[in-house]
Amino acid sequence: MAKDNSFDVVSEYDVSAMINACEQAQREISTRYDFQGTNSKLVFDRDAKKIEIESNSELKIEAIIGVLESKFLKANLSLKFLDKSSEILENNMISRKTIPLVQGLDQAKAKQITALIRERGWKVKTQIQGEAVRVSAAKKDDLQAVMEALRSANFDFPVSFNNFR
Repeated sequence: MAKDNSFDVVSEYDVSAMINACEQAQREISTRYDFQGTNSKLVFDRDAKKIEIESNSELKIEAIIGVLESKFLKANLSLKFLDKSSEILENNMISRKTIPLVQGLDQAKAKQITALIRERGWKVKTQIQGEAVRVSAAKKDDLQAVMEALRSANFDFPVSFNNFR
């Protein structure tokens, strides 16, 4: 019997790349002329999986988000990890925004992935395993085709791959 090849589809960010992107954004904020004297800062909370942004106006917060997004793109991190739907909170002369980081596949997202794979008709097996979808096949070419299709699919969540076997 031939051994099946497999990989897992997950929705996780690389923590070191995330830390690096946030530190580069904070470094740029601290050196840019338009942020001088505004006490603007950006802090990545690794344990709470969120990014805290603080400045003296809403416009500065939006500019900081733009800087952060540019650093994400340079680090090949998906912008879909950022949940920018929260409101900007203003207190005295300080504006704050908390951006939670979206990570993990719930049951509905996993079903979207398996449905896309089934629609294409590849000879692969899918299995939902917690916050991952295991895709296995006899041929590596089939797995590579599935990976390419998932990368190009327009999901509302980021998709990455690990556990190649």
